[in-house]
Amino acid sequence: MIKKILLAATIGALFWAYIALDGQRYLSVDLFRDLYAQQPVLTAAVYFAIYVIATAVSIPGAALLTIIGGMVFGLWAGILLVSFASSIGATLAFLVARFLLRDWVQEKFSSHLSAINQGIEKQGGYYLFGLRLIPLFPFWMINLLMGLTPLKATTFYGVSQLGMLAGTFVYVNAGASLGSIDEFSAAGIMTPAVVWSFVLLGLFPFLVRGVVNALERRKLYSAFKKPRKFDTNLIVIGAGSGGLVSALIGATLKARVTLIERDKMGGDCLNTGCVPSKTLIRAAKSMYEMKRAAQLGIDVATPQVDFTRVMGRVEDVIKTIAPHDSVERFTSLGVDCMYGNARLISPWVVDIDGKQISAEKIILATGARPTMPPIPGLDQVDPLTSETLWQLQDLPQRLLIVGGGAIGCELAQAFQRLGSQVTLVEMQSQLLPRDDQQVASFIKDCLTSEGVRVLTNYGAERFESQNNQSIVELCTSAEPTESLQIEFDRVLVAIGRTANTESLGLEALGIPLNANGTLTTDDYLRTCYPNILACGDLVGPYQLTHAASHQAWFAVVNGLLGRIKKFRVDYRIMPQVVFTDPQIGRVGLNQRDAKEQGIEVEVTQYDLSDLDRAIADNDAQGFIQVLTVPGKDRILGATIVGPQAGELINEFVLAMKHNLGLNKLLGTIRSYPTLSEGNRFVAGEWKRKHVPHQLLAILQRYLARNLKR
Repeated sequence: MIKKILLAATIGALFWAYIALDGQRYLSVDLFRDLYAQQPVLTAAVYFAIYVIATAVSIPGAALLTIIGGMVFGLWAGILLVSFASSIGATLAFLVARFLLRDWVQEKFSSHLSAINQGIEKQGGYYLFGLRLIPLFPFWMINLLMGLTPLKATTFYGVSQLGMLAGTFVYVNAGASLGSIDEFSAAGIMTPAVVWSFVLLGLFPFLVRGVVNALERRKLYSAFKKPRKFDTNLIVIGAGSGGLVSALIGATLKARVTLIERDKMGGDCLNTGCVPSKTLIRAAKSMYEMKRAAQLGIDVATPQVDFTRVMGRVEDVIKTIAPHDSVERFTSLGVDCMYGNARLISPWVVDIDGKQISAEKIILATGARPTMPPIPGLDQVDPLTSETLWQLQDLPQRLLIVGGGAIGCELAQAFQRLGSQVTLVEMQSQLLPRDDQQVASFIKDCLTSEGVRVLTNYGAERFESQNNQSIVELCTSAEPTESLQIEFDRVLVAIGRTANTESLGLEALGIPLNANGTLTTDDYLRTCYPNILACGDLVGPYQLTHAASHQAWFAVVNGLLGRIKKFRVDYRIMPQVVFTDPQIGRVGLNQRDAKEQGIEVEVTQYDLSDLDRAIADNDAQGFIQVLTVPGKDRILGATIVGPQAGELINEFVLAMKHNLGLNKLLGTIRSYPTLSEGNRFVAGEWKRKHVPHQLLAILQRYLARNLKR
């Protein structure tokens, strides 16, 4: 510790001396030239030492020192001095950062350094070489950051010596060209040599980026033979939401598109996800409304649920919507549709059950499936998932749901309303773990009031069957540990979804996955092979139908037109809806996100119990909450808990997309009585907190001047 303090104090003293003594004035070209004319070796040594020290203590200004070296010593002598001085100084700065800060920084900011650590682990010196060639970060910053990584010092020095050579040449050459000018006039500066030097200086980052990209692509594709001609322009693997939209956009852009699906067109959303679940929820809501009809002055007989007919209608709704996603429709739009198991055998060739087709671009959209945890005995109780649930023909009398996310909460309420006795188990401290506690508590209270048994902080330890009874043993995830046994008839597992990456040939091509099993892509949805892109649940981070459709546009445009213009996928304004009753609609930040990201926000809330239309509908529960920049009306996020929240949230999506603040929403007329008035009223709540009191006081005096005293 004492050594670290002494080293830090020495560096601090050098910094102070540089600033206090105006060290910049000693970096004078004339001063160095005069010394060089009298003592060339001594001058070179002094310059070398200054460069090493300045770099070692991370004083910004390496570019200026390099240009001075070219002006004083000329091109080749300048390159020799700068190349070794910069590499030695950089290595010293690297070692200083490692000695002083590495352990503390890695422990404190491990999440922020994970990308760099992964790059070092995977590519080692090549990762640093790319940073050295392309100055994305300041020279001194790279030295310090690399010192915080596991990179070896010898590797750092060698790669720096080689990687900085091209940049050293460009900067020294610019200095040498300036140094050759006898008189700094317009005519002197505009000589071809000087102009070319500065053009090269400006173009250097772009030229190097192009060269590095070309070398990386050549290395990446070297093991495969590229077809001279392709069978089609675009292959899309997977006919779920992401794949269908990709195929549609590709055909609209007049590309020849081949769409491959191994199961059912429409994927999870149509067949086992959004469509069947919302159909079931609608039936459950009807049952709930009939039971509450007496509150509206209507007496009805006790309603009965025919579960077989309910599930029959689910099938009918799927069949009604299916033509929208059918082979016939997409064939009519110009898409070649194929059934089969697709596997990549090269970056351009796909094998479909023995038949091979080639394309210049490939989009992977294979979706995800329900995650099945390795809980002892689970396979013995015939567990249901969101995919297999729709095979039920008999209503479970006692339904256990493991997982308190959106799917778990939606189906818990639906089955409870249809007549099951539902137990909902969530191992975290609240339902809907990514939502604010206020929202989660509100939904928990709603579920509990309808009869759902909600158990948070409980995890399933094991399942077993005893005397024709299915039993689960639950254990608390918080201290003190407690166990609980529950009997059930059927269990639904809804703890999340796992990306479908198996049998695609990803390992053979070396296409990496993220830690959570999703496919690794860049900001443009490209895999490590730029001509292979991906979208939807396979990629994440949002496993939502509309998120997949949103990504599909970026995947297709970046794939087909990326050489002309490419677009970073934008997740800033991604709405999310939980279809419980009341619904939850959310876009942008909530309070949990703002706290985690350290963003200061102002919270404005309007209670829907005061909304006329909600009162008339006997549905006056919930709230609208908006997060804004403190003191300003710019919307950072909105959460709505209430009737039709999934529809109402779209106004905030539109407002955030087009930078409309709460003042604009307040000034927009809405029909009366409607639920959408709530969005205007929450804007009014914000406005009341920001009334210009001084201006109103002046107005009051102005209006009172003609009143009788």
